[in-house]
Amino acid sequence: MTQEVRGVVARRKDAPVSVETVLVPDPGPGEALVKVLACGVCHTDLHYRQGAIGDDFPFLLGHEAAGVVEAVGEDVSDVAPGDFVILNWRAVCGRCRACRRGQPWYCFDTHNATQKMRLADGTPLAPALGIGAFAEKTLVAAGQCTKVPEVRPEAAGLLGCGLMAGLGAALNTAPVTRGQSVAVIGCGGVGDAAIAGAHLAGASRIIAVDLDDRKLELARTFGATHTVNSRTSDPVAEIRALTGGFGVDVVIDAVGRPETYRQAFEARDLAGTVVLVGVPAPGMTVQLPLLDVFGRGGALKSSWYGDCLPSRDFPMLVDLYRQGRLDLDSFVTETIAVDEVEKAFTKMHAGEVLRSVVVF
Repeated sequence: MTQEVRGVVARRKDAPVSVETVLVPDPGPGEALVKVLACGVCHTDLHYRQGAIGDDFPFLLGHEAAGVVEAVGEDVSDVAPGDFVILNWRAVCGRCRACRRGQPWYCFDTHNATQKMRLADGTPLAPALGIGAFAEKTLVAAGQCTKVPEVRPEAAGLLGCGLMAGLGAALNTAPVTRGQSVAVIGCGGVGDAAIAGAHLAGASRIIAVDLDDRKLELARTFGATHTVNSRTSDPVAEIRALTGGFGVDVVIDAVGRPETYRQAFEARDLAGTVVLVGVPAPGMTVQLPLLDVFGRGGALKSSWYGDCLPSRDFPMLVDLYRQGRLDLDSFVTETIAVDEVEKAFTKMHAGEVLRSVVVF
């Protein structure tokens, strides 16, 4: 049986999104039907709408979501109807070379639902990151559902993408250890999550860097001990001044531009680590003195989805949230209806929100 639901669709490049009827089939083998409770508006959704990720229009947008499993197909044992889940776009295969060598957080063969959701006229939809959660219900691979204790869905869903990327950059990729000094460049949702992650890890000094004083003030609420406005001062010089002239142990670039990456490279101490979690645009390049790459030592890392393993990390982070040690609620700037996604894109692009969250 096919169900009709409302969903946010991007039909063509750079055109405003629309709320349309989406046909969702019953789950087949290895699939799960999820009733979506809340879904965050992420920059990745805007990239889809702009055609920056692919041209497989029309897209069913939305991927940063939490909901309840409504039905499962054959051969599904990890989740069952009634389970509260966070959706993820890393459904670990267990068979690829990364999984076989014990690094499933790098899984090179993650998978999505086999069946297609469609528009009312039968046109197949391409779900954003294989999820498509700006819809009342969505069909995903069962491995994209991570069961967690039931909590506020608006907050929990954000772990499905942006917050996990930032938290994981600090906790998994770096990883930050007790007493280290950390700088985070870019204090949007991902950057603030990286600050929260560094705080959880026990960093002694956390320096937030941004162009906007409002964002810097908010970064303090997530654990930043110092702030630097890079519009009015040289961030590398300021970071060095705050660390006895040495630089920090870890720099997390949550912007992903050549100039911010160069700042991150220059602001780290000897043997320090740079973590790139901000996604660069196609065609961006960076030039670094090779002698400095060698002479400064340390590590230059990229963080893919916070190098997370959803089955390991989501339950742990939800437990921290329930204990009051991880403030996910403060990342939710506003809750909106499904027909307000286009307005949310505008607010996000202007830096007015950390996250707008669609609530169904």
